[in-house]
Amino acid sequence: MSIVTFWNNKKEETGKTLAIAAISTYMAIEHNKRILVVSTGHKDATLDRCFWEERKLKKNLGLFGPNTNTAMEDGIVGLETLMKSNRVSPEQITNYTKIIFKDRLEVLPSFKGENLEYDEIKTNYPDIITLANRYYDLVLVDLDDEVGDDIANQILQSSNLIVATLSQRLTSINNFMKMREEVPAFNSPKTLILIGRYDKFSKYTIKNMTRYMGEKNKVSTIPYNTLFFEACEEAKLPDLFLRLRKVDDDDRNAFFLSEVKRAADNITYRLQDLAMKM
Repeated sequence: MSIVTFWNNKKEETGKTLAIAAISTYMAIEHNKRILVVSTGHKDATLDRCFWEERKLKKNLGLFGPNTNTAMEDGIVGLETLMKSNRVSPEQITNYTKIIFKDRLEVLPSFKGENLEYDEIKTNYPDIITLANRYYDLVLVDLDDEVGDDIANQILQSSNLIVATLSQRLTSINNFMKMREEVPAFNSPKTLILIGRYDKFSKYTIKNMTRYMGEKNKVSTIPYNTLFFEACEEAKLPDLFLRLRKVDDDDRNAFFLSEVKRAADNITYRLQDLAMKM
């Protein structure tokens, strides 16, 4: 049971959320693991769009006025209520998630309510993630900068592995290299580097970036792929990965799939290696 947190440097567009969607979907299909993806963002539907179509809340007129059934729409709301009453157990978390593949992949979506509510709810993320780690084989956290530095640091400290998601830009790489000098966790085996929206025709190739950053192992990537980005907008990501299982090496999508596989394998192997050294 492990917590893997996907991190990026504030507001830079790195494809972090789509990377976690791709890797979690691949793992759910290819590995016999129970996986939970936790989105810590606020009013961010990026992860939602990968797996299900947006639908409006149905208002039901109850005895005390309109009831929008918020707890069922935003699982974090229901979990936050249970946390307050000290009645939540690890097994109950699954009652508030969106099931993508039964017993394989579930998603706890981002909070869609107002700012003041989010400020209160986000304080529960570290405890919810820790609790989920007792039930799921793998908890993948999409860490949003809106949670604030204190909560982010709590989540990073409790993580078994940090996936630092960077863009394929020299400034992004240099900024992270400077940060590694200041934050010990980013300069340790606990951190893996992943390049989102990777373009294999750029001069900043996997090989060149690995050498430039002084990495012992090749950096992971999630390549730019037209079918992938379309599927992430149309709630068809699971269908896409099921179809791509049948492609051969000559297919134009083979490189994308092989890099997603390599990223997933790198996460698995690094977790195993860290566990053996504990």
